[in-house]
Amino acid sequence: MEERKLTEKESLEVITAMIARTKERYIGNGNILLMWGYLVVCVTILVWIMLATTQQNVWNWLWFAIPLIGFPVTIIMARKEQRENGVTTYSDKVTSRLWTIFGISELVLMLMCLGFSLFLNVNCWGAMLVYSCIGAPLAEIAQGIFLRENSLCVGGIVGLAVGLVTLCCVASGVVLNANWYLPLFIFGFVCMMIIPGHVINHKAKVNYKVENI
Repeated sequence: MEERKLTEKESLEVITAMIARTKERYIGNGNILLMWGYLVVCVTILVWIMLATTQQNVWNWLWFAIPLIGFPVTIIMARKEQRENGVTTYSDKVTSRLWTIFGISELVLMLMCLGFSLFLNVNCWGAMLVYSCIGAPLAEIAQGIFLRENSLCVGGIVGLAVGLVTLCCVASGVVLNANWYLPLFIFGFVCMMIIPGHVINHKAKVNYKVENI
């Protein structure tokens, strides 16, 4: 039996429907975004308090709690969502790989900074702050554009602005003092992850009520 080729209009309809289904499932759960947002904010506040009260840089090692907690929890949550959602579409794979690339590159950069610190006695941890505040927003903006979710785009733009400020400070030798920079860092992640996460979950609740009327 000869397979019928889709027309241009039909192809666009299929792609639109695929994106809509992916968005519906993604919008149904902003919990991973919220987990990362609250994790980063809580660890940052803890580091800020300890640095301010003790004046000991050793507390910067607490930053490692973010990947040590975040990556395993993300894997568990992602597997749970996959079981609940069933079939994984091409759009799901695109958004998943987008964040996987960022996560792996972030981990590699962290290990490189650690190596520079331990073996060369060179402090290049500012690169982590720059990359976190530029790489994550760009991934979020791309996902927001792909899923047509404005909260992701706006939050990503705010986070990117913080990242560009960080880049300028590091490039010009401005010291990222905890008392002024960490509040800015927290603000960026609140706008980039926590607010969009709550917006996504709120939309899911509204959609659920509409569907069950």
